[in-house]
Amino acid sequence: MKFWTSALIDALAVSAFAAIGRLSHHELTDVSGTWRTAWPFLAGAAIGTIAARSWRRPGSLAGGVVIWACTVIIGMVLRVLSGNTIAVSFVIVTAVTLGVLLLGWRAICGLVGRTRNRQRVGADA
Repeated sequence: MKFWTSALIDALAVSAFAAIGRLSHHELTDVSGTWRTAWPFLAGAAIGTIAARSWRRPGSLAGGVVIWACTVIIGMVLRVLSGNTIAVSFVIVTAVTLGVLLLGWRAICGLVGRTRNRQRVGADA
């Protein structure tokens, strides 16, 4: 997997999280509103991508854990610093949802890759 592909998937996952969250709270899901909700978490994901050195192993589950943790923690800090509030329930829902989104696609890619490798090894035998 290429680095930019994994970064784009992460950005889309975080943006989907923001849009779905706004929709579930009956808020507008226009670009401006979704951006206001998403930007702290997108910034956290970008910092996590750098911290994980994701360009070395794009799509790795270990890198995904770093990106996920930074997305949640830095995203929450930036959200508060920008004047928004957070509740414990929001932190929990955010952590779980972003964990599923950011780690889920990596786990699926890892399984698909391992399956393909086994098939190649089996075909070579």
